[in-house]
Amino acid sequence: MGTPSHTVVSRDEWIAARKRHLAHEKELTRMRDQLAAERRALPWVRVDKTYRFQTDDGERTLAELFGANSQLVVYHFMLAPGAEQGCVGCSFLADHLEGAVPHLEHHDVSVVLASRAPLADIHRYQARMGWRIRWVSAHGSDFNYDFHASFTPEQVASGQVDYNYQTIKPWGEDAHGISVFFKDDSGSVFHTYSSYGRGGDVLLGAYVVLDMTPRGRNETDTAGQTMSWVKRHDEYEAAPKPQASCCG
Repeated sequence: MGTPSHTVVSRDEWIAARKRHLAHEKELTRMRDQLAAERRALPWVRVDKTYRFQTDDGERTLAELFGANSQLVVYHFMLAPGAEQGCVGCSFLADHLEGAVPHLEHHDVSVVLASRAPLADIHRYQARMGWRIRWVSAHGSDFNYDFHASFTPEQVASGQVDYNYQTIKPWGEDAHGISVFFKDDSGSVFHTYSSYGRGGDVLLGAYVVLDMTPRGRNETDTAGQTMSWVKRHDEYEAAPKPQASCCG
């Protein structure tokens, strides 16, 4: 990978260019704050259907997944029944969520991964990845289907499914997404937000770092798969060892 050709200037010229860019960064920050406020102001939908999940603590309802918190974030993780391993992109995102969970759990937000796979399949892959994040099975439940992160064989065969608020051609029976819920003092649960597709990019801290670097994300669109460079964290080749130092 060669060094990219780029303009090189004096420090004073660089500071002037950086200040011009800073104005755009601040504009984006204000727009992001406005977008977050609009998101919080969205209307809610009461969840009247009873969803049941298999968890490490036995069967639990959606309301029980909140624990002591009033807010719940569910990441729809693509792991189908019988699958040997989970989706690469979902695994990439779970790596990021893992570190944030202790902070979120102590700030009134519970976080879980939910997949169609039975709990035994989940345990096998979770152990391989070394994650401690709560991961529940929606096997036998309508949950992932009702929140448009899974599709029936009949829907897939039809060639059209409802995903990311539009009709698309499915690539399989599962998709990724994020659904957010609120539970009030009476125990009623409300669906407040869902995001799909690239909506999950905001959770990927690695992209934030890459976007600061000269090469950026440096992704090649291979048949529409811009994230083809991403691997499960245990699949990367070992980094080359540094040469021995003359100073020992």
